[in-house]
Amino acid sequence: MELGKDTYVNGQKIYELKDNQLTFYYKDSKLKAQGPFENGMLQGKWTFYRATGQLWEIGHFKNDLKDGSWIRYDRNDTIEYNETFQNGKICKK
Repeated sequence: MELGKDTYVNGQKIYELKDNQLTFYYKDSKLKAQGPFENGMLQGKWTFYRATGQLWEIGHFKNDLKDGSWIRYDRNDTIEYNETFQNGKICKK
């Protein structure tokens, strides 16, 4: 994954990489997503948030591809779906 531009026009950081932990931010500085970044790739458990700060999705990556459990929550904090991926492709149920 290529990170590219690191700030919004308003000067806010788009992302920050510290100790193999990559964090993305919205333009207003609220947390957007966070998880491990190793050898230039998304790895392990990642957590994603809506612009409101509400939990949106939790999923796992392996070498930049979705791999393992992915759970998405609706705006009422109810599980919208729970899927399993392998090498970036959804597993058949």
